[in-house]
Amino acid sequence: MIKKLTTKQLQELLYIENVRLIDTRPVDAYNGWPMKNESAGGHIPNAKSLPHKWTHYMDWIEVVRHKDIAPHHSLVIYGYDEKEVAEVAELFVKGEYEDVYVYHEFIDEWIEGGLPLETLKRFDRLVYPQWLNSIINDGSSEGTTIERVVVVHAHYRNRDAYLSGHIPGAIDMDTLALESPETWNRRSPEELKLAFEHHGITANSTVVLYGKYMHPDNDSDFPGSAAGHLGAIRCAAIMLYAGVKDVRVLNGGFQSWKDAGLPISTNDVAKQAVLDFGVEIPQYPELFVDTDEAKEMLASDNADLVSVRSWPEFIGEVSGYNYIEKTGRIPGAIFGNCGTDAYHMENYRNVDHTVREAQEVEAIWQEVNIIPDKHLAFYCGTGWRGSEAFFNAWLMGWPRVSVYDGGWFEWSNNPNNPYEVGAPKLV
Repeated sequence: MIKKLTTKQLQELLYIENVRLIDTRPVDAYNGWPMKNESAGGHIPNAKSLPHKWTHYMDWIEVVRHKDIAPHHSLVIYGYDEKEVAEVAELFVKGEYEDVYVYHEFIDEWIEGGLPLETLKRFDRLVYPQWLNSIINDGSSEGTTIERVVVVHAHYRNRDAYLSGHIPGAIDMDTLALESPETWNRRSPEELKLAFEHHGITANSTVVLYGKYMHPDNDSDFPGSAAGHLGAIRCAAIMLYAGVKDVRVLNGGFQSWKDAGLPISTNDVAKQAVLDFGVEIPQYPELFVDTDEAKEMLASDNADLVSVRSWPEFIGEVSGYNYIEKTGRIPGAIFGNCGTDAYHMENYRNVDHTVREAQEVEAIWQEVNIIPDKHLAFYCGTGWRGSEAFFNAWLMGWPRVSVYDGGWFEWSNNPNNPYEVGAPKLV
């Protein structure tokens, strides 16, 4: 039997170890966006994000177990919509969860009563489709007014992905505009300046980036791959480094726009070039490190390199890329575990491709001593996955995070650099 909780009863259960609080709202509301005109955004402390939307996925119960929500736990389920809360609760009961509660006073009593909420530190830099749609159409949303927004559909040498369907008004940007195919590192400040100006981007622009989830071997949408949207986040990281003051990413990429049922365009939108980017590049050089600084970090007790690669790459079974010959890892790097291979980031993503909740990412990192007290530089093979992990930490408000741009590609190309293979020895 499903039982209802009062606010007072919930407060008494809030920090009991065996209790699991479950937030059925969209991940964006969980992160901090007030999506129903409530006076504040965020989630009840310690709640887990399990949107009602996910109940339509076949592997819903696997997601539940992956979030450490087990049948022996007492569950408290809340959200915006009583019907959706009830549907999620019924699914748990059918799954033989015996102690299930619902809480229906989240907005009226919890939020409006000024009770504690947690948010993603920079939740507003991770936007949702309806917000972006309002900005495109009206120039304002959620109390935010933006004079000029540049929506960027990022891709790697694949304009057909853009032309086959994109967000109305979005321009396309090939990732090669911002990174060099010779090194896969960010381009020079002079080249970046020209690229931004060509795409109509200044330091004062609001830029919203997104990509499609593309299979690495063809040009069609492929939900199992994070490669397309990775390119958008890679561009976002470089823009932050350069000095674009308001860089945002559409949470879930183009797929989230499609899921929201919003209009899709096939028009080829002309880029509106600007005369001057406006500031010297880079404004935030500390957001990227190169090999010499990476070596200094390895020698420091106050810094770590984090390898955002798959386990087969980390132990040297594969390089991960057909153009990288040498296999192995940088000695002293911490394993940041992207997922199954060089084209996936499932350990940093939810089942619908949205950014995984910060508490889960932080818990995984803490297990291997990736902590915010240190200067962290995230890297992978050539910078994309490292940029995404960096972006996660930046969204969380971690104070000293960077991308090691050269990554394994640059490190392994120098025969004088040490490397290791095999499973690391336990200290």
